[in-house]
Parts: sequence; structure tokens; C-alpha cells
Amino acid sequence: MSISTPIGTSYTERATSLVARADQDRWGSVRPSLYETARVLSAAPWLPGEPQRITYLLEQQAPDGSWGEGPLPYRLLPTLSGVEAALAVLRRGTASAEGTGRLTTAVNRGLDVLRSLPPVGPWPDTAAAEILVPSLIAKINEKLGSPATGEDMPGFGGRRLAVPGGFHESAPASVARRYESAGSLPIKFHHTFEGIDSYIPPALVPDVEGLLGSSPAATAARAMRSPDTTAQAVVDLTAVAKRYGGLFPEAAPLRVVERLWVAAALARAHLPVAVLPTVRGWAEEIYDSQGVRGAPGLMTDADDTAMAVLVASLVGLPYDPAPLDLFHNGSHYDCYIGEDTGSVTANAHALQALVSYLRHCPTAAYGPRAAKLCDWLTGQQQPEGHWTDKWHASPYYATARSVTALAQYGGHQASRAVRRAAAWTTETQRADGSWGVWGSTVEETAYAVKVLLSAATPTPQPQHTRALDLAETYLRTTSHPSHQHPALWHDKTLYAPTAVIEAEVLAARELLRARRAAACTEADVERTDA
Repeated sequence: MSISTPIGTSYTERATSLVARADQDRWGSVRPSLYETARVLSAAPWLPGEPQRITYLLEQQAPDGSWGEGPLPYRLLPTLSGVEAALAVLRRGTASAEGTGRLTTAVNRGLDVLRSLPPVGPWPDTAAAEILVPSLIAKINEKLGSPATGEDMPGFGGRRLAVPGGFHESAPASVARRYESAGSLPIKFHHTFEGIDSYIPPALVPDVEGLLGSSPAATAARAMRSPDTTAQAVVDLTAVAKRYGGLFPEAAPLRVVERLWVAAALARAHLPVAVLPTVRGWAEEIYDSQGVRGAPGLMTDADDTAMAVLVASLVGLPYDPAPLDLFHNGSHYDCYIGEDTGSVTANAHALQALVSYLRHCPTAAYGPRAAKLCDWLTGQQQPEGHWTDKWHASPYYATARSVTALAQYGGHQASRAVRRAAAWTTETQRADGSWGVWGSTVEETAYAVKVLLSAATPTPQPQHTRALDLAETYLRTTSHPSHQHPALWHDKTLYAPTAVIEAEVLAARELLRARRAAACTEADVERTDA
């Protein structure tokens, strides 16, 4: 699902093509999710396309028996999802004899992986893992057999799973009890409804139109609890499946996030004149005085709201940042109401939005709030010089976001933080000129390039110049249309928003080209003067 255009074309042509394709795609350029597809396979046998999903499940199992992307701790949840879905199909008895054998083998291999995981984390801070993991383990153990009766599902010997350290078996039930007494389920649980569907009373099953929480898994789980929603679920899920070949992403549509992040990334280099009307149209459509949500059915949040304000400002629409006020907690912004852990990148985007707005409206009363954000962001910097965030596995993403915001804000405190980040970035460059938390990636290299360019001074430091030269060579030789970007972004599991990543890489390459052109011009001037 790459929306790349050939590398040989100009930045303007490639940026224009990228924006046009993002404008035309109503779903968003992400790959199908193993976790989400397995949840639909388990909960929705009434949905057409089950054979495709079974084939996908079997083909996606890794040689070691796990499912998912990233290091093994990230594979815990998708592997649980794969095992439970295979057990669900086996329990229905609808697979062929060959299929039954393959699914049984897949389950046993998956169980072996799950039993070999460390008994205690650390586990990644992905969305609602604290309820999704114990909920899936309970469903797997229920399908494997009942300890009370001694009746086990044939082929598995009652190989029940224990809840890993760091998770609590009672978490889903505790959430259900808390909100049963309150009489309603907060919208923040809609996206991960499948984690509590077995625990809540019928009165708490959400009654909303469209995909529940933008999630196919949550939608299928709701239909299982509330059969009167099944007919509409077939319509909604079939539309998504058509886009993804019978499979499902973790959020659909991802159009708001994709458009805002693509526009902001390209604007870091420059937005071609040809795309300005389209991006301005996005900004006008997305900005909401009540706050912006990343997808239909999600909560409004500070991250998307800040990006909407920022992108609008970048295309000459200085929309008031007032919708962000809803999320301000006195020192910084909560990503959404009821958030448990704060987000560095959401606050970096908010600082960028405030700075950009103040450039248009210098008399606006957002200066003190921007100053508080600068204080908070610099306070979140790690001793080594980088930042981390819950929405992305890589510190290079969080660091690039923070450095961009602080460099634009300016001042001694911000400049010092930017210099520390640049030093950490040069120190962690790989020998091939790239950067990456788990291995070399063009995405993370693009972020690192932007860190170093943000820290640039009139007299470039030699180590920065060398690092950028190496990075430019790496990006030039590695970026190509068929490149599949590793999944580094956090939702329930890891995912890769292809259009966003390609916009980041395209902008980084254009910035490096402009840097090289400026250096050549300066050298020509010096020769002429001599």
C-alpha cells in the first residue's frame, strides 16, 4: 500500500503526488493489523471473507511461532490474539481437515512462544495493554478447557496460560465494575472495547453509529454482545475489508491523522504551491472549535487538535488555539480527558501550534502558556539528551518533535536542550549513516536529520556536517518505492502510517538537498571573492 513515487522525480512532483493520494484515500495508508484481523476472525464468523483471514493468520506466523512486528515483548498481544482466533475457528469446527491440522500446529507453536516469554516485563506501553492482555489470556484458557471439570480441548493438553508479571488478571473485571456502578462506559474504552466485552452488563454496551471507536475489533466484539447491531456491523466491516483485501487495520479511517501529519512534515521543507489549496481545504475541514478527534468514534484529543491548529497556521489560517484549553492541566496538556500517562509529542505539537499562531497574532495571550510548555518539555528530556513517548517506539520521533518545537520557541533553556539532543543524536548514528532504535530505518534517519538541522548554527559543527553527509547518502541509496517501513508507531500493537513516514523522509531529503545547495553557493561566493 505504498503511495511512493519514483525517487528520480523532483521534490515538488513527489510532494504533490503524495498529497493527492492522501486526499483521495478515504481510509489511510496503513498495513492490515494481525491483532485486529484475528479479533474479527474470532468474534465475527458471520462476516464474509473468513477463509482469507484464516489464510492470513497462518501465513503471518513467524518462524519462531509468534505473530506481530518488533521485538518479542511487542509480540505478546498479537500472539495472544492469533492463538485465541485459531482456537475460536477450531472450536467452531468449520475448517477443513487440512486447515484444522495447520491451525492446531499454529496454536501449539504460539503457546510455546507465550510460555517462553519473560515472566516479568518490561512490556511496551501500547494502548490498553493492561486490559487487552489479561482479557485474551482468559479467553484462551476458557477455550483450552475448564480446570473445574477437567475437560480439555483436544490437541492441547489443557496448556493454560498464566498472566505475565506486570499485568493483573482482574483488570478487565475491575474496569467493568467501576463503570457499571457509574452507569456508563467512557468513550475512551470504545476503541479497545474487545478487552472488556465479556465483563460488562448489556446496559453498558455502547450504542453508536459506525465502527465502534474506529476499531474493527471493537465493532465485532460489540456485535457479539449485541446481536441487533450485527447487520450494521456487516455493512461497516465489509467496507473496511474491501479496502484491505478482507483484512483490517487497527483504526479506520485514519484520514485525519494522515492528512495533518503529512502536511506538517512536508511544511518542514516547504509546501509546494500546487498543494496549498488541498492542504488549506484539509485544515478548514478538520479544525473544530470543540476539539479534533483522530478518527470517527475516538475522543477529541490534544495531539490532533494541536496539529490542526498548526497546519491551519502554516497555510495562512490562524485558527484560535482555544480548543486546546480543554486539555490543559496547569503545566502542560493531557492528550485526552482521563489520560493516565502524558505525551511528550502531543505537547511538542501544542508548543509548535502556539508559536506558529503567535507569529500570526503576536498580541494573543498565549505567551505564558508557551513558556510553561517549554519548561515542561525541557523537564522531560532524558539525562542522555533524548526524549521518549508513548505513541512511538523510537526516541528519535519524540526527540525530533521536541527539538523542532523548542528550536522554534527559542531562548537559552530551549537552546541548551536542543544542543544536548543534537549531541546524543550524533553519538548514536550507526556506521552506515542511519539511525534506529532496533535497526537502521529511513524513518528514524529522517527524524535524526531534522534534529541536527534544528540545532544548526551559522558555523556548522564538523561532527554535525559529517553526520548529515552520511545520512544523505544513506537516504539516497535506501529510499525506494517498494520499501516497506518497519512498524514503529504505537496503537494496540505496532503499526506504520506509510504516507506519514514517506512525507517525513521526503522532507528530510529535500532539507538535505537545500543544505548542500546552500553550501555550494557559499563556496562559489568565496571563490569569486578570492
